Amino acid sequence: FFFSEIASRNKFTASTASHSITIMKFFLHASLLWATASAFTSPALSFLTSSTTTSSRSSSCLSSATDSSSTKVPFDFDPTSGPAPALIKNNADGVWVPQRSRPRRNRKSAAVRGMVRENIVTPNNFIYPLFIHSEDHQVAIESMPGCERHSLAHMLVEVGEAMQYGVNTFVLFPKVDDDLKTNYGVEAYNPNGIVPRAISMIKEKYPDATVVTDVALDPYSDQGHDGVVEDGKILNDITINQLCKQVVCQARAGADIVAPSDMMDGRVGAIRNALDSEGFTDVSILAYTAKYASAYYGPFRDALDSHPGFGDKKTYQQDPANGREALIEAMLDEAEGADMLMVKPGMPYLDVIRRLKDTSNLPIAAYHVSGEYAMLKAAVERGWLDEKAVVLETLTCFKRAGADIILTYYAKQAAKWMAEDGLY
Repeated sequence: FFFSEIASRNKFTASTASHSITIMKFFLHASLLWATASAFTSPALSFLTSSTTTSSRSSSCLSSATDSSSTKVPFDFDPTSGPAPALIKNNADGVWVPQRSRPRRNRKSAAVRGMVRENIVTPNNFIYPLFIHSEDHQVAIESMPGCERHSLAHMLVEVGEAMQYGVNTFVLFPKVDDDLKTNYGVEAYNPNGIVPRAISMIKEKYPDATVVTDVALDPYSDQGHDGVVEDGKILNDITINQLCKQVVCQARAGADIVAPSDMMDGRVGAIRNALDSEGFTDVSILAYTAKYASAYYGPFRDALDSHPGFGDKKTYQQDPANGREALIEAMLDEAEGADMLMVKPGMPYLDVIRRLKDTSNLPIAAYHVSGEYAMLKAAVERGWLDEKAVVLETLTCFKRAGADIILTYYAKQAAKWMAEDGLY
């Protein structure tokens, strides 16, 4: 306004006006500084200076906490002092949080922890899966480090070593030559086939060993499926007809337990009838009750070269999204004569193990499958996990969830660790 008046009255030259502008800028800056200083000394605005000071103090504390070279600011809070203390002191003038129940008392020493331990895994809980083939040498399985396809001679060595550590039960999985595979899987009940020969060899050399056999057509099928295929469909009842032949062949060779993994409807009852009709009433059935169409089976299929020839197995194996469905399968298997019920895979399905444990009086088995094994091995190889600690914890988790039996490729190694630690 001032300068507009000057301009309108033409009282100053342009040079004079320029000097006037400079002078006025000085006065404006001086006035602004004075006003700011006055505001911060006003009681009504004192909170601003307080806030600034607090912010500075907080910044200082943060700096002292993060910069070891800066001056430490004393911490002025004592939970046991003040008009409303957060904690109190006991008669010995020590900090005291009043509570009668202290769960840590049951964890205070190894002796006490061992005394109150709820679940203990021993080698008696293990079933050791063994891959076998007709060759005279071993073949390492790349996707399952530490596992291999055993020749029948080396299979006996592996069984003997495992039994030294208390593992007495074994399940056999054959790699069958391609030229023996057919849609009807007739090699599955060849008395001179690899599985009957392997059973006989184990029982002859180690009569106290318990031999479990896998019952399904996929290792013997040129279609890579667990059953007979027709027009792209897996046939239920015709497959069961083949499975009945397979279990009788295995029982005649000396199998102690047969384990149908095919997931055909009604196969447990039919297998029980087939065994009983041939006098094998003592041969047990370990039913793959809740076998899921899982992505965790890849390394196992590498081991047996039994990937599906087409499609997937979702029309007969369970949907991974379903939990209650396992109860239907369990009820049917139990009614049909199963002696034990299995959940496969294991770790991702601990909830299903618990469901079966809570609803059935039969022993429950968990299969620690190839994909789970491979994941642990991969992490261990990279130095991310302590193998012994994580394996023993994993096996204990199966037991805690309700598994009485654990099928695991770590069976021999875990038993060895347990023996070294004096755990059994």
